[in-house]
Amino acid sequence: MKGQLEARLLTLVTLGLVAFGLVMVYSATSAPAALGDGDPGYYLKKQGVYALAGLVLLVVASRTPFRTLRGLAPGLVLTSLGLLLAVLAIGEEINGARRWLTFGPAVFQPSELAKLALAVWAASYLSRKPAPQTLGELARPIGLLALLFCGLVLVQPDLGTAITIVLMLGGVLLVSGTPIRVLGAAGALVAVVGMGAIWVEPYRRARLFSFLDPWSDPQNSGFQSVQALIGMGSGGPFGTGLGQGISKVFYLPEAHTDMIFAIVGEELGLLGTSAVIAAFAVFAYTGMRIALRCKDPFGKRLAAALTTLVCGQAFINLAAVMGVAPLTGIPLPFVSYGGSSLVVLLACVGVLLNIATDDGSQKRASVPDRGRRDRRPRPARARSGGGTARKRGARHVRRVAGSRRSPTRS
Repeated sequence: MKGQLEARLLTLVTLGLVAFGLVMVYSATSAPAALGDGDPGYYLKKQGVYALAGLVLLVVASRTPFRTLRGLAPGLVLTSLGLLLAVLAIGEEINGARRWLTFGPAVFQPSELAKLALAVWAASYLSRKPAPQTLGELARPIGLLALLFCGLVLVQPDLGTAITIVLMLGGVLLVSGTPIRVLGAAGALVAVVGMGAIWVEPYRRARLFSFLDPWSDPQNSGFQSVQALIGMGSGGPFGTGLGQGISKVFYLPEAHTDMIFAIVGEELGLLGTSAVIAAFAVFAYTGMRIALRCKDPFGKRLAAALTTLVCGQAFINLAAVMGVAPLTGIPLPFVSYGGSSLVVLLACVGVLLNIATDDGSQKRASVPDRGRRDRRPRPARARSGGGTARKRGARHVRRVAGSRRSPTRS
C-alpha cells in the first residue's frame, strides 16, 4: 500500500531514537545521582513512564483520521493560550523561569502543546485560504497569532520555543506556496525583533556574547559551551565508552536535557553523533516525502508543519551544542530528558503515520488549483476508461447503421 514504506521507516527511526534516549538519560544521570546518595534510576523511571504514555498517544493518533484535527484547531489554540496565561500566573518557577504546571507528580509544559496547536491551526487555515503573497497578507492573521504565542512564551522566558514556532510556520508557509522573498523579508523582521528580545534580557545577552567567544569567560557565561565542546572533543572517533564519560559529573550543567548531545559525543564519539544526525536526516526526508505524497491539502500542510517542528528543534539543539549557534535551552527531540516534549512529539509522529497511510478517500479534486486565480479546485473527472469505451462503441454503432441505410452501387 502507498505510504507503508514511509510509515515503517518513520516508526523505526522514532522508536530507535526513543530507546537511545532512554539509554543516554540513564547514562547522563545515574552517576551524579549515585554520588549524591540518590536513586541512580530516578530519571530513567520518570522518562520511561512518559515514553510509555507517548507511545500510547502515538498508536491512538495513528489510528485516528487526521482530518478530525481540522475541527479541533480553534479549540486547541484557545486551550493553549489559556494554559500559557495560566503558567505565568500559577506556574512553578524553576531557575528563574515559569514554564511548567504541576499536577501532583506530573509536570506539564504548556508551550509544547502550543507548538502542536499552532501547527494544526496553520495547516487548517492555509488549506482553506490562498497562501500569503505579501507581508501584509502574512501579517493577518498568521503573523498576529504567532506574535501572540511568541510573546507569551518570551515572557516565561523561553526564546528557544519562540524560535521553533517561527521555523515551523516558515516550513508550512513554504509548502503552501508563499514566495521565498516574502519569507525572507519576514525572517529579517523576526531577526530584528529577536535581537531586541535578546538585548533586553541580561542572561540572553550574556549567552550571545559567550557564543561569539566562549573562552573569554570560561568559568561563568561561557562555562556550559566550553564544557560541551571539551566533552565532545574528548570522545574521539569511538568515544570513551557508554557510561564512562566524566563531563556529566558536576562539569556539564543540564547534561541530561538540552546538553545530552555532548554526552553522546563524549561516550560514543564521532560514530554516535553521526548516527544521531543521520537519524534526524532520515526523519526529515521521510516526513517531507509524506507531505509531498499526500493529496489532501490539510494533510500535506500538517505533515510539513510537524516534520519541521521535530527537525527544527533537532537542528537548533545540535547547532547550539556544537557551538554553531547560541544556547537556547531547546531539548533534543526523543533523546533529551523531558516528559512534555516527549509525549507531544510522539503524538505528532502518530499523526504523521496516519497521514502516510491515508487511503486517499478524499479525492484529488479537493486540492487547490494553483493555475486558477481563485485557487478553487478543479471539478472532479472520471479516471476510468469506461466512459471513453462507451463513446467509441456508440460511434461504431452509428457508422454501421449508416452504412446499412446507404444504397450499394454495382
